[in-house]
Amino acid sequence: MVSFIKKITLITFLIIANLSQISAQEYQNEKGIIGLMYHRFEENKYPSTNVRMKEFNLQLEIIKQNNLEFISIDELRKILIENKNYENKKILITVDDAYRSFYENGWKVLKEKKIPFILFFNTREVNANNPNYMTWDQIREIHNSKIGVIGGHSFSHEYLINKSESEIKEDLEKSHKDYLRELNFRPKYFSYPFGEYSSAFKKIVKEFNYELAFGQHSGVIDKSKDLFELPRYPVNESYGKAERFLTLLNTKPFPFKSFKPENKFISKSDNPPKIEIEFFKEMINLEKINCFANDGGEWSKKKITFIEKNWLRINLDKKFKERTGRINCSLLDNDKQFRWLGFQFVIDGN
Repeated sequence: MVSFIKKITLITFLIIANLSQISAQEYQNEKGIIGLMYHRFEENKYPSTNVRMKEFNLQLEIIKQNNLEFISIDELRKILIENKNYENKKILITVDDAYRSFYENGWKVLKEKKIPFILFFNTREVNANNPNYMTWDQIREIHNSKIGVIGGHSFSHEYLINKSESEIKEDLEKSHKDYLRELNFRPKYFSYPFGEYSSAFKKIVKEFNYELAFGQHSGVIDKSKDLFELPRYPVNESYGKAERFLTLLNTKPFPFKSFKPENKFISKSDNPPKIEIEFFKEMINLEKINCFANDGGEWSKKKITFIEKNWLRINLDKKFKERTGRINCSLLDNDKQFRWLGFQFVIDGN
């Protein structure tokens, strides 16, 4: 318990030191880290979570042709927590769920090219020897390769955000027992099942000694982002074509100072949420920002009200009809590249 408290204290100190050392202008100039989220590889009957290998190889080639460097999750940690400097835009490969198709297809390519990545998976299906998932021996192979890092993704992969705090803790503890038994360590990095998180869930993830956590909302990682709400771009058959892929690679960080509401798990009575974003005063061209949301069940452009020059309100005129409410904001910068910022809400009861 004492060592746990010491580690949390150290992480807190590093975060505070990190924030105090970064000026608003540095946020403006940061190149950012593009997080790419994959699931299935060449499982073509699941287009919403699948990438075809022809497209995957082309995506890796596009990254190479644009002189972008792949980054490991441990290097990302040094940038975000230890405030390590970096000059050029980076690419982080993340894979969720440990489907067998990743081992049979995606892993072979990443291993051959020595491209670092992180594999997030829940342990229940692996324990059960589900034929659609990897085995513990295959996961150990990746862990021992030093190319792939193993990340936490819960035990059950159920809708944990709907569970009580004790149930969430019990689920994560089960997964930790599995990691310790099979891999002899506990992961430092976490991916929320379905990308869903609440303030309470985030708090539990911190208590379980995770250092970074990822959602499934789009955007570019930079030093202004919450360490436990890191964005990723989903890559699948619909959003993995060369033109769209190159577009997301060209997006820039959209740093901000604060966001309301802090809790991304909202009740029916708080739907639609009252959204305010405070940007750094140094942010230019904010009057050109565009925000879109899927409130009402369809994507539409939202009206923006400025409270102050760098502080705005996004006016949602309809309730989110689906379980997941999404908001994406973009801003064309002076270099003709788009800054991109995404948020995901979960509506309780939907």
